[in-house]
Amino acid sequence: MYIPPAFRDDDIESVHATIRAARLASLVTATSEGPIATPLPLFLDESEGKHGVLYGHVAKANPQWKLPPIGDALAIFSGPDAYVTPSWYATKQETEKVVPTWNYIAVHAYGPVEFFQDPERLLAVVTRLTNRHEGARAKPWAVNDAPADFIAAQLRGIVGVRIPVTRFEGKRKMSQNRPEADRIGVAAGLAASENAGDREVAPLIPLPG
Repeated sequence: MYIPPAFRDDDIESVHATIRAARLASLVTATSEGPIATPLPLFLDESEGKHGVLYGHVAKANPQWKLPPIGDALAIFSGPDAYVTPSWYATKQETEKVVPTWNYIAVHAYGPVEFFQDPERLLAVVTRLTNRHEGARAKPWAVNDAPADFIAAQLRGIVGVRIPVTRFEGKRKMSQNRPEADRIGVAAGLAASENAGDREVAPLIPLPG
């Protein structure tokens, strides 16, 4: 990922927070038949290895797990993003030398990928994913709410994914390269937007004080 110095995010806590907040990731592998990608939920077990281990699963019918990967796999996690109009820049009134851009947060995680079909390991991954996304509900659903034979049949239709992370790339592009007056204008413009995603980005703009 291209990361100018102003946008580099090397704070591991920030990187982990982006991964935890992402509801869906993209798993990308290079193969002899070309690159292949799958959108899927992943979770990071920070207790394993130096950089943690990513876990998830794909459908058994998905050809990605059958194609031997060339080099490391790439897991892409996206955070809040928003279009930035030049109309919000104070610089527009001064010079007109401004153009649109996009603010966003992204994390790329790299590592060798392992695909597995062991039922106990699959059940553990599915259970942890379910608990993660059901935990905030008033009446969370649990894997063991369903009949055991039904769950066993469902597990036969998926393949587990395990990626020991070797390195992260974090990018936090939030108008850090703009003058203070421009950043203030961007934050105000996003905060006043009718788009909920824009309003989510607004407080992430670095402002004085």
